[in-house]
Amino acid sequence: MELMTNRFKAGLKTGTPQIGLWLSLMNGYSAELCANAGFDWFLIDAEHSPNTLDTLLRQVQAIAPYGVTPVVRPVNRDPDMLKLLLDMGVQSFLIPNVDSAEQAKALVGAVRYPPRGYRGVGHILGRASRWGRIGDYLKRADDEICLLVQIESRKGMDNLEAIAAVDGVDGLFVGPADLSASLGHLGDMAHPEAAAAIDSAMSRIIATGKPCGTITGGAANTKKLFARGLRFVAAGADALLLAGAVDRLVKELRE
Repeated sequence: MELMTNRFKAGLKTGTPQIGLWLSLMNGYSAELCANAGFDWFLIDAEHSPNTLDTLLRQVQAIAPYGVTPVVRPVNRDPDMLKLLLDMGVQSFLIPNVDSAEQAKALVGAVRYPPRGYRGVGHILGRASRWGRIGDYLKRADDEICLLVQIESRKGMDNLEAIAAVDGVDGLFVGPADLSASLGHLGDMAHPEAAAAIDSAMSRIIATGKPCGTITGGAANTKKLFARGLRFVAAGADALLLAGAVDRLVKELRE
């Protein structure tokens, strides 16, 4: 298998819908189980799941043979954490709470080597280059990075087009729960103002020409979003799928 090519990024460039799944169980075994199903990408969540570098690595390693692209969401925009994830072999990132073009530009720099950025050069010690065995790693690494940023606040909405215009931002993700909360509707994404903002964010991102993504639940909703023009959609979350299956089983047994 060709180790360097980022198939998820290539798919976004061609406009091919990328079907995803949220991973929050922090377990390589369950990640591999899901990887065998045929998804295009996984969001491995380190913002709202207590993942560590070790649990992230175990999941990245577990899904590697299956052709699923791991997209890691770190807890924040810390460039030091991004450096570690990059050397671990992560090529695709979803960064939370990006509210300005300046923040987006800083992120672009953090995931690229000089002179395009300021990523530290330690590849020969890392999994990303297979410990120096990928001879052209330094020449190709920047071009295979996929940087996705989350629009999930009123300020992010205000600066949406400016963020999308930043060279090196490969896609924008609408965070419906946090965006709703930012507008004063915590836990109520169906509120008319929240729903209108979510809808507007998607339309505006699509209009910029940059790939738009989000998370939803179920195949029907996912297909609708793809038909609308979104290009990367997480169709559910591992923890919620497991919880739902367990709840249904117990309910059927108790009836």
